[in-house]
Amino acid sequence: MLAVIFYLNLSFEDDILVNEHPNSHQVDESLEEETDDGTDNPQIDAPSSGIATLIGKDMSQLEEKLGKPSRVDPSAYGYDWWIYKKSLQEYIQVGIRDETVVTIYAIGSDVDIPPFKIGQPVEEIYASVPIGPYISLMYEGSSYRFELTEDDMNTRPLVQMGDFYAQFYIDKFDGTLSSVRFMDAETLIKLQPYELVYVGELVEVKPWEAGSESEVAKGNAEQIFDISNIMRVRHELAPLEKDEMVAEVALAHSIDMYENEEFSHTSKTSGELSDRLEASEIFYQLAGENIAANYADAPAVMEGWLNSKGHRETLLNGQFTHIGVGVYHLHYTQNFIQKWHEE
Repeated sequence: MLAVIFYLNLSFEDDILVNEHPNSHQVDESLEEETDDGTDNPQIDAPSSGIATLIGKDMSQLEEKLGKPSRVDPSAYGYDWWIYKKSLQEYIQVGIRDETVVTIYAIGSDVDIPPFKIGQPVEEIYASVPIGPYISLMYEGSSYRFELTEDDMNTRPLVQMGDFYAQFYIDKFDGTLSSVRFMDAETLIKLQPYELVYVGELVEVKPWEAGSESEVAKGNAEQIFDISNIMRVRHELAPLEKDEMVAEVALAHSIDMYENEEFSHTSKTSGELSDRLEASEIFYQLAGENIAANYADAPAVMEGWLNSKGHRETLLNGQFTHIGVGVYHLHYTQNFIQKWHEE
């Protein structure tokens, strides 16, 4: 019999995340129009220093600046993530396609992203960056326009920086910059993080190669573990330890949700999280779970959880000591436990 003191599910059914991949619409008319206030794309000058200057550079220049990566994770978008896990205050993912840097995700107080800084008050960002509801671009003969909602502009605005784009993830509870993603035009179009209207041919996401999806999912799970601890340390909490048995429970739940087309903390086949942990003979004092679906990748889902009250409380619960993450077909599960300790 398992010794269980308390089970706590901190993410409730009315606070679940099913998001991302907005609709894209092909239209016949021209997209050559201005934003509502009569200005062109929100745009600032490209930085002359910092990691954003690596966009468009080749692998040798990346290695010269950042060195060898901690590991390499495949992505679903035609590039590989080079992971630079430098510390719990400096974490960088660099996307490499055709030996060229096409995207960068950066989080942690020590990342070098001038003229901005992680933790910077959002008022300072909005004062220096023009935020608008549209981003228009031409790519390989086609016209694209991303349409941002008011919520998008408040929590993940997009601006053009020279010839690439910057997406700012805002922590709406703290009112600060949580992380930033830089990307070239092709990567932005493939990710489609906002509603998209286009004229011409839509750039297609590279289809899964044989056997590659499981490797992408493993990479996303590892990135979620890394970013979770960056976020916890930012809020003066102890980092979590990885628990492989808990990760197996999390993966099984992601698979269950996908295969049964039911998005819930309660499974018809395996019950509540407490039932699933007990079935795997996992000893714990406290447990919690975060789930999400249809987010593009680990950075996107982590920022989504951080900005959702119930999920945030789970992620930033100081009593938890261990975590297990499972990802399957864009279904994400985080299981947290406080390990059982005998007195």
